[in-house]
Amino acid sequence: MKTAVITASWSNDLERCTLMCESLDRFLAGDWHHYLLVEPRDVTAFKPLEGPRRSVVSEADLFPRWLRSFPDPSNLGRRRVWLSPFSLPLRGWHAQQIRRMALVRHIDADMLLSVDSDVVMVRRYDPAAMWANGTMRMFRIDGGISGAMTEHRQWLAHAGDLLGLPATITPAHDYINTFIGWRADTTRALLDHIEKVTGRSWVRALISSRAISECTIYGRFADEVLGGQGHAPTAMSLCHMLWFRETYPETLEGLESFMNELRPDQVAVGVQSFVNQPVSEIRRLAFSVTPE
Repeated sequence: MKTAVITASWSNDLERCTLMCESLDRFLAGDWHHYLLVEPRDVTAFKPLEGPRRSVVSEADLFPRWLRSFPDPSNLGRRRVWLSPFSLPLRGWHAQQIRRMALVRHIDADMLLSVDSDVVMVRRYDPAAMWANGTMRMFRIDGGISGAMTEHRQWLAHAGDLLGLPATITPAHDYINTFIGWRADTTRALLDHIEKVTGRSWVRALISSRAISECTIYGRFADEVLGGQGHAPTAMSLCHMLWFRETYPETLEGLESFMNELRPDQVAVGVQSFVNQPVSEIRRLAFSVTPE
């Protein structure tokens, strides 16, 4: 199966993204091509990462002309803000999700493998293993979203609005992960469905709310619109993820404790960029993992 690996990144994550690319080149098997999706001003910085199996794509080639980034005056231009006539100002994490969803209409692939900049592969893995008899595994934690998870409930509600689905009653399924596969044909059908339901371009419909979670939108579409066709849900995550800085001490010992909890069936680790751990130590520990 042909896999398009997609990573939306930005200049502040370049060091981590470089490590992620190094790990893909070392451990990812099969037929794949990697797309680094960045805003126009970051293209030059990421160009050295290009190669036979990796391309840098500017969001200017993916976004409509009316959606562009500008320096954010609220923090003296240290970060960016995305402005359009159809939405409130958007942040970088919104723009990165739009890039990942938009790419599918520009490439030929069977699967999109979304890999975040702060993910590092630690074991050999062929994405073709996600397929069996034309069905692809889909990450899903059944009942993983409780009524107390306000932000997740907002993501579920916006997904429902886009897809023409009723409000979801919690507990609801959680589809969010940082090393995750989507069927390319399902993703294209998803964008078409949003446009049919809303009567607008999918980007304009998507940014009508800032409660955007592309994993939630895809998951609800696959389960509730397609009835699960072509997908095999699993709660097994291929990536061991450190989401919160409070989970482990921000020390070498804390990082080692996190790494020691890597399961034999997991092929990658992820340490959120705001967790204060040196990239050099993440590289050292990640590349010392015993293959299973």
